[in-house]
Amino acid sequence: MDELCVVLTTAPDDETAKRLARALVRERLAACVNVVPGLTSVYVWRDAEEEEAEVLLVAKVRRSAFDRYAARVTELHPYDVPEIVALPAAAVAEAYRDWWLDRTDP
Repeated sequence: MDELCVVLTTAPDDETAKRLARALVRERLAACVNVVPGLTSVYVWRDAEEEEAEVLLVAKVRRSAFDRYAARVTELHPYDVPEIVALPAAAVAEAYRDWWLDRTDP
């Protein structure tokens, strides 16, 4: 059985986040992408401390499709280095797992 993971990605605004989410779901790289507004990110970029409003994407992805997912996000994303962090889905309710697997390609 294919392993599942939750992938976190940030976007600069709601429009970009929704565009990414729709593409990833349509292309069956993610079963679902939650778009969570109201995030503030603090980080260092090019030796300068930054603080930016961002939108968080929480995607449900097959582990076997992660590399394709990451490549597609990188292709579509406006950032030079987009955040793409996968966390294993250690436990998933059986009905949701079945739906997740049905909605994504291996």
